[in-house]
Amino acid sequence: MARLKPDMPFLHPDCEVKDTQFGRYVEIGRGSRLNHSSIGDYSYCDRWCDIANTQVGKFSNIAASVRIGATDHPMEKARLHHFHYRAGDYFDGAEDDAAWFALRRSRRTVIGHDTWLGHGAQVRPEVSIGHGAVVAGGAIVTRDVAPYMIVAGIPAKPLRPRFSEDVAARMEEMAWWDWPHERLETSLQDFQTLAAEAFLEKYG
Repeated sequence: MARLKPDMPFLHPDCEVKDTQFGRYVEIGRGSRLNHSSIGDYSYCDRWCDIANTQVGKFSNIAASVRIGATDHPMEKARLHHFHYRAGDYFDGAEDDAAWFALRRSRRTVIGHDTWLGHGAQVRPEVSIGHGAVVAGGAIVTRDVAPYMIVAGIPAKPLRPRFSEDVAARMEEMAWWDWPHERLETSLQDFQTLAAEAFLEKYG
């Protein structure tokens, strides 16, 4: 694969992108669909992801077939089908329900920095995934996930923290994801070889 570039995202074939902003060194896998979202620096998603109304932080790792911010249907009304809010697709002269689409877009999902969402995971609207958290493959996340927590299941529940509270707090305080590209490069060997506590001792 070609080397990633800072000034433009690498979009694989068959992607659908609408009203989405990209950071530096971003990669989007084949067949993915992104709507009304932002993808932070160095983040990527693998094939066939569906991301809507979402803010993805930096260095996020999103596996194949992940769905984030799945749009809802209005369950309180007399009908679920979208013919009434996408009326222009069905009836001559009818207008789409702009208020309903605006409400959908306002229900933002937030994915923190340095997160990992496993294959086939789903994250519901208005849920926040904390920095450094891990969502297991196939999990359905319906509630906020604390930083550096590993969650799994349907609905997703905490399994265990990645690090102790002290290490997690120090990692968040260090915020290496905000380092400039040049510092990431000079620290690359330590990123590759040092465990979290050793890394903190050197850089924290």
